[in-house]
Amino acid sequence: MILGYIITALLLATFTAVAPDRRMARCPAALFYAVQAAFFIGTVTYHAGETVAQFFTFDGLGLLFFGLMTVIAPAAFYAGNRYLDRETLRQYKLYNISMMLLCVSIAGVYFANHLAVTWIFLEATTLCTAGLVYHRRSTRSLEATWKYIFVCSTGIAIAYLGILLLSTVAEGGDLSYATLRETVASGNPLFVKLAFLFIVVGYSCKLEIFPLYTIGIDANYAAPAPASALISTALVNAGFVAVLRVYRVVEASPVFAWACHVLVAAGVLSLLVGALYLRRTNHYKRLLAYSTVENMGLATLMLGLGSGAAWAAVLHAAGHALLKSGLFIQTAQVGKAYGSYRINRLGDYMRVNRAGAVALLLGVLGLTAFPPSVLFISELALFRELFGQHIWWLAIVVVLLVCVVMYSLWGRLARLCYKPGGHPADRAAISPAATWVGFVLILLALAAGVCLPQSVFELLTAITAG
Repeated sequence: MILGYIITALLLATFTAVAPDRRMARCPAALFYAVQAAFFIGTVTYHAGETVAQFFTFDGLGLLFFGLMTVIAPAAFYAGNRYLDRETLRQYKLYNISMMLLCVSIAGVYFANHLAVTWIFLEATTLCTAGLVYHRRSTRSLEATWKYIFVCSTGIAIAYLGILLLSTVAEGGDLSYATLRETVASGNPLFVKLAFLFIVVGYSCKLEIFPLYTIGIDANYAAPAPASALISTALVNAGFVAVLRVYRVVEASPVFAWACHVLVAAGVLSLLVGALYLRRTNHYKRLLAYSTVENMGLATLMLGLGSGAAWAAVLHAAGHALLKSGLFIQTAQVGKAYGSYRINRLGDYMRVNRAGAVALLLGVLGLTAFPPSVLFISELALFRELFGQHIWWLAIVVVLLVCVVMYSLWGRLARLCYKPGGHPADRAAISPAATWVGFVLILLALAAGVCLPQSVFELLTAITAG
C-alpha cells in the first residue's frame, strides 16, 4: 500500500513537471493531497498495526504524525498557491513538486521500522527541502540551499556513524528497531552510548535542536512562508520520530539513564538558544523558527525525563505542529500585505487584517502554553515530572527561560497587531481564504486542549511504553 502511495506521488510529480500552465500544474498537486488523505483513511481503517514491504509498519506513532501531516500539507499547499501568485511557471512547478516529494519522504520516516531505512528517507528530505529553499533562485536562496545541503548531509553522516556503531549489537545485521531493542542490552555500553550521541547530534538538523539547529532557521528564512508551515512541523516531527524510535531501542539498555541525560542537556540548551535569539531577531519568520527550536527543546527535555513525561513529548510535538503551521500561514499573509517581515517596520495589522491578527494572537496564546492550548497539558506534565523527581534547579531554569520566551513572542506579536504607523500595507494582497485556513489549524490545537479524548492519552502512553 505504501509503495502505491510513493509511485502515485512520483507520477503526479512528473505530470506537474510537464504541465504547460499553472492550472495544469495545480491539478496533479491537488490530487496528490487527496490521494494522501485516502491513503491515511484506508491505512487507519484496514491496515493499522500491519507491516508492509518488510520495512514499513503502520504503528500508532507513525499514524499519529502522518495524520497531522495529512491535515497540514493541504493547508500549506492551498496557502502556497495563494502566496505564489507572482512566481514564474518554473518556480511554481518546483514548489509543488518539492512539497509533494517532501511529504512522501517524511511519510517514509514516519512508517520505517528499520534504522537504515529511516536514515535513507531523512536524507531524501534534505533534497526535497532544498528545492523549497532554492525556490526563488536568488543569490541569497542559493547560498541558503547549499548551506542546508552541506550541514544536513554532515548531520546525516554523523548519524550514520551512530548507525554503524549500533549495528555491532544487531543480530545477523538486522537493523530493525524490534530486533535492536531485544539485543541492545548485550552490546558494548560504550558503543551504544556513542551511537546514541551521534544519532541525536546528527538528527538534530531535522529536529531543529542544539547543536545543528541553525540550518533549520536559515531554511525557514529562505523558503516561502507556506512551505515553512510544512518544514517547521511535519519535517521537524520526522526528526522527532527518528530520535524517539532510537530512544525506545536504548530504553532496554543499561545506558538508558545516560541517554536521558544527553536528551536533557540537548533540550535545555535548545531552550536557552531559543529564548536568547527570540529577543535578538528582527524578522518574523526567524522569530517563528527560533520558537520551533524552543518548543522542540521542551519536547526533547520531556523525553529525557523518562517515561513519566515521554507521552507529553509526543503530545507537545503534535500540538506544536498544528499551532506553528497555522502561524506560518498567517505570517505569509503578513508578508503579502507589507512586502516585508521586518519586525521594526510593521504594525497596525489589526486594522489591516482583523481575522489574521486575531489568529496570530490566538496562535501565540497556544504556543506559549496558556489554557486552553494543548501545549498547556504537555508543559504541565513536564513541570509535574520535574517537581516529582525533585529536580528543583532545572525547574527554575526552565521557568525562567519560558518566561523570556513568552515576553519575546507576546512583545513582537503585540507590536505587529497594535503599533500604529509603520510600513504601508496592501490589503488587496491578502487572501481571506488562506487566512481562515491558518486560523482553523490554530483553533484545532486550542480545541484539543479543551476536549482531548481519553483514547488519545492511551495512545500516547502506548506509543512511549509499548
